[in-house]
Amino acid sequence: MTDVAREAGCSQATVSFVLNNAPGIRLSEDTRRRVLDTARRLGYRAAQPQAVAEPRRYQAGRKIGFIVDQLATSPEAVQAIEGLSQAAEASGDLVFVAQSRNNAELEAELIETFVAQGASALVYMTIFTREVELPQSLLDLQIPVLLLNCYADSQQHPAVVPSEIAGGQRATHHLISNGHQRIATITGEIWMEAAQDRLKGYRRALATADIPFDADLVLYGDWSASAGFEATRQILALDEVPTAIFCQNDRMAIGCYEALKEAGLDIPVDMSVVGYDDEEIARHLHPQLTTSVLPHRAMGQWIAEQLAEDRLDARHPLTKLECPLVVRASVAQPRQDLTISPPGQSTGAPQTRTQS
Repeated sequence: MTDVAREAGCSQATVSFVLNNAPGIRLSEDTRRRVLDTARRLGYRAAQPQAVAEPRRYQAGRKIGFIVDQLATSPEAVQAIEGLSQAAEASGDLVFVAQSRNNAELEAELIETFVAQGASALVYMTIFTREVELPQSLLDLQIPVLLLNCYADSQQHPAVVPSEIAGGQRATHHLISNGHQRIATITGEIWMEAAQDRLKGYRRALATADIPFDADLVLYGDWSASAGFEATRQILALDEVPTAIFCQNDRMAIGCYEALKEAGLDIPVDMSVVGYDDEEIARHLHPQLTTSVLPHRAMGQWIAEQLAEDRLDARHPLTKLECPLVVRASVAQPRQDLTISPPGQSTGAPQTRTQS
């Protein structure tokens, strides 16, 4: 749908309405035709419209309760829910979602409510990847409990998280494979496991390529665009400016782009940039941002697969799903030399980097 929306010049929601023949949605015939023609041209086939719209009837299946600590702060939870819901629908299962807002009392009440409503499984998700101490109300349940984007030390419950170390390593290796030897990285809040693991992956890629680690090339941010902007300005003020920057999320990459453009630098001719998360904005930056996919949709599908296999009574090692790299236009071979004026100064001696 993302591909079709970009080519057809409309939103992904519009593409969804057209391809799924959504009833009650008033779209112009021109829009419908443009979406369908684009889908066919790209090799996709739309579902045939039904002569008579009938109400959807679900088979009698399981009720799956889904509890997440934060629902509205980022798209990850929605993607996980979408992945689980689509996979569950094929089995006639229904997914019911609630937000706990990190409130222990509310969480306990939600668990009790889901069980009272006949839930046959519960999914417990956290927005930040982390180890959790499960509430007693979950441990006492006689139905399957599955953990998404979090894990418990006991390994009593199936758990799935992103493979962040491998993701950071793959992103950094992509820059190295394009000829970059001096690569800066901007981390998120370093107390978070995601930031720690992406940094480990960065260091592992450098070590594998026999590139010495330079602590001056590690800037610590907070996942925000403003942090990416300020960190990039610090990077440009270094005595020896790197040729590439690995931003550990796409929002910091937005700030990075702005700082580089403010300095008069071209991406990727003067500086290559890689992001992480593959948020929607990555496709609309100029140039489009090379980034890694956070596999929350795939993790939701993984949950549905575990329920379908019905093998939930044994100890379970932690499952890690890959964060695939999406190669776009923000990475190129490094320039051999580049003169950069210090950030925030219109005069003064320029800085020069030399790529050996």
